[in-house]
Amino acid sequence: MEVRQEATMDNLSPEQQQPSNSKHPKPSPLPVDTHSVTQRLQKELMALMMSGDLGVSAFPKGESIFTWIGTIEGGKGTMYEGLSYKLSLQFPLDYPFKPPQVKFETMCFHPNIDQFGNICLDILQDKWSAAYDCRTILLSIQSLLGEPNIESPLNSSAASLWSNKEDYRKMVHKHYAAGETCES
Repeated sequence: MEVRQEATMDNLSPEQQQPSNSKHPKPSPLPVDTHSVTQRLQKELMALMMSGDLGVSAFPKGESIFTWIGTIEGGKGTMYEGLSYKLSLQFPLDYPFKPPQVKFETMCFHPNIDQFGNICLDILQDKWSAAYDCRTILLSIQSLLGEPNIESPLNSSAASLWSNKEDYRKMVHKHYAAGETCES
């Protein structure tokens, strides 16, 4: 008499337990509660509107609380003073345990921003904390404009030009005056 053993996760090797296509995202370790995420985003929106912070704002785009449009004005005394940049913020369903995807929609010549609007900022990647909020993100990006990390550039030509303040300022204004939106 033959005994058949069913293949279960318990008797498979670790390699066999892994999905064959590594492109599948790992599921969130916590169950997604979109109601609590929605409540948090509504509180963050209200706090941002009441903060009185100069030069940063954001509001939901359309009906979804998970997609916002933000605005950042260049800080006083920086190469970006007097300029206003539009950003998109896409909050994941497991926010605040994962950071939002934040991109410049207005072309920005900067060492830590590429031609697609992607931003190299540690708090949006490996230094993310659930304690951060939209206000913190916008203020950090505003600060980054005046204080780039030229050791970790996404735009190497901007990083190499950073030390020549006059030429750098010209490039910032040239890109801004062109009125270009970032490439998709």
